[in-house]
Amino acid sequence: MTAEAGTKENPWKLKTPPGTSEYQMYKSEKDGKVILVCTVGTTILHYDYKCLADLHDMLQKHGDWMELGSADEQKPAKEGTVEAWGRSPENTLGGWYGLKKGFRGRFGMYVPPLMEVLGLAEVEHNPKNNRMKAI
Repeated sequence: MTAEAGTKENPWKLKTPPGTSEYQMYKSEKDGKVILVCTVGTTILHYDYKCLADLHDMLQKHGDWMELGSADEQKPAKEGTVEAWGRSPENTLGGWYGLKKGFRGRFGMYVPPLMEVLGLAEVEHNPKNNRMKAI
């Protein structure tokens, strides 16, 4: 029997939508909150675990492809993208799904491939301007 995927001992091994970088994610808990830990090289990002269900729900309501629009926290997110939704006061959480100050961005880069692996979304894998939609 194999260990359950998505744990610290057996993280999900993922690639960015263009397929250019590998990274890992796993489910954990911090300060009583369930989070996703995303390790990209030596950089560690945290996202609220609720982002998976909330993003899936938003994409289902959207009903069509949505551009990912990944951007660092310090840069503005393109309107109408997954990245913009992931930091918007209008989303279910009322703000950033990213939890580590200074590393709250890149939601549109790292969360969509996990959604794809979990069977919640379809994600494009072009060199640029990738999109996703709910399954």
